[in-house]
Amino acid sequence: MPVDATRPYDHENVFAKILRGEIPCDKVYEDDHSLAFRDINPQAPTHILVIPKGRYVSWDDFSANAPDTEIAAFVRAVGKVARDAGLVEPGYRLLANIGPDAHQEVAHLHVHLFAGRALGPMLIK
Repeated sequence: MPVDATRPYDHENVFAKILRGEIPCDKVYEDDHSLAFRDINPQAPTHILVIPKGRYVSWDDFSANAPDTEIAAFVRAVGKVARDAGLVEPGYRLLANIGPDAHQEVAHLHVHLFAGRALGPMLIK
């Protein structure tokens, strides 16, 4: 069920549980502000999720409330994950679903990195 990105943070969402170590993940990167791991239901040959460790529901929440150092660290983490995974060439797609119209499924900001094949058009009408 899509998430309403304007609601308060849900401390029991699956990513919060991963961050607390209650649910395992296939970690590919971690620093003080971010965690990246392989999606359990990949939609492309390479499908990695990058999440901030802070409690943010959406990009709007994150950009309005996170300290500048945390925002910079998260953006840098996304780039490092892409570089370390060898996704820069021939390319990759970043996707952040925010709110019900975009079908956000987990009430914790996350960015999808898709790669490993031609990904086709961005949106299907």
